[in-house]
Amino acid sequence: MTLPPRPSSIQHRLRGLILTFVLLAALILAAAASLLARYNSRYTDLLYNITTASEFNQDFKSNIDLKMYYYVIESQYSDGLPLDEVHAAQQLARELLSTTTEKDSRMAISSVLSLCRNLEEKIYELRDTGNYDERQRQLENNIYVLTALIQEYMYNYLYYEAVRLNALQSQTSRKLVTDFLFIAVLVLILALIFIRRAIRLGQSITMPVAALCARAAGINSGDLTEREPIQAEEYELRTLSEAFEQMVGRLNRQIQETAHNQERLRRTELALIQAQINPHFLYNTMDTIIWLIEAEKTEEAVEMVSSLSSFFRHSLSRGRDVITLQEEEEHVCSYLQIQQARYKDIMRYTVNIAPELKGAVIPKLTLQPLVENALYHGIKLKRGLGRIYVVGRSEGDGILLQVTDDGIGMSPQRLDELIRAIDRRERVGFGLSTVHERIRLFFGPPYGLSISSRQGVGTTISIRIPKKKEEDAP
Repeated sequence: MTLPPRPSSIQHRLRGLILTFVLLAALILAAAASLLARYNSRYTDLLYNITTASEFNQDFKSNIDLKMYYYVIESQYSDGLPLDEVHAAQQLARELLSTTTEKDSRMAISSVLSLCRNLEEKIYELRDTGNYDERQRQLENNIYVLTALIQEYMYNYLYYEAVRLNALQSQTSRKLVTDFLFIAVLVLILALIFIRRAIRLGQSITMPVAALCARAAGINSGDLTEREPIQAEEYELRTLSEAFEQMVGRLNRQIQETAHNQERLRRTELALIQAQINPHFLYNTMDTIIWLIEAEKTEEAVEMVSSLSSFFRHSLSRGRDVITLQEEEEHVCSYLQIQQARYKDIMRYTVNIAPELKGAVIPKLTLQPLVENALYHGIKLKRGLGRIYVVGRSEGDGILLQVTDDGIGMSPQRLDELIRAIDRRERVGFGLSTVHERIRLFFGPPYGLSISSRQGVGTTISIRIPKKKEEDAP
């Protein structure tokens, strides 16, 4: 005879229920711990990548550029080629690439690695170059450009990783809240712990976020003062706030630099205008006009007055900073016509600017100071007839303007002194440094003024500017 199964006691069932509850709670806690460990690992990798990349990007370009510059000029401070730094950068890029999963971030850090290899090749190429001028060109066109690109791509990498970090933080916060709520429902004993932790976690996130929102509102209202980063328990929020303040600082410095550049432009333009409104120039011109009138050369006197009026009208240009190349050509022609009347026995000139370039823009008062420099420092000091040539033509995707005279020219020593003085922004010649500086401020370092000269043969001043129409002017 089969006996019926013995019923479990209440205590046994309670023990079973408690055991089941404990096992279920342990499983949930283990799952939560595993989830936290996984997200913490992702956080750690991201934070390590961002921190490492930030430390690399702070001084890489300046160190490489400075060491290469010392190497090229054979300075006593040179300690050889910075190949160790480049190799270290490659190793760092490979390490970051091995721990980076985001597509955009991998592309950016891969570009950094590729550019580092290219930089190493260019360093060897520069080392094997014997000519000093060629080394300088390689330094400007290869080394400086590559280090700037490496820095730019590293900034891109930092941006993508920061975006990913922010997204992961938001995802983690939502997941943690859901998991702890689920634990609170299933495990009543853990409810209070979960609530306390949830409130504390919520406060530690929402309060810094609210402070960041208030900071953003202040920036939107025009407050660009760099402040202390917001204090938060979470490293991610502290990092975000620090990066936010660094961005504000860079933006403020950029605004100040832009304002400073604009002020420099105004000062250089004023200096050129003041140089043109020269009492001796006005006196000599008016004296010539009076002489023409007394000699009953009325038409020539009228033409000279018209040229003088056109000269000053183009100098002012209705307050514009840039004018078309055609207007600049008219300005130069007005000046040369005035001087032709005074120096017709010793000066001839030719102005030939390609018609298709006349719509391009150029900072006003660019060519006239160079022409005046050619007249007073070249032609007048030469015995006999001299010529001035003003030409303009396309060169690649830019424009080459040249003012050439067959005057006395310069010795190699004087030419070197003049070139160095222009680079140091010293006031030399007739507005040469000012013209060079204004072109750099408008169009950037790739453009500007260069000089070639031979003693007893003449001087050529070349200006390179981009092909920009009036609507694209800075």
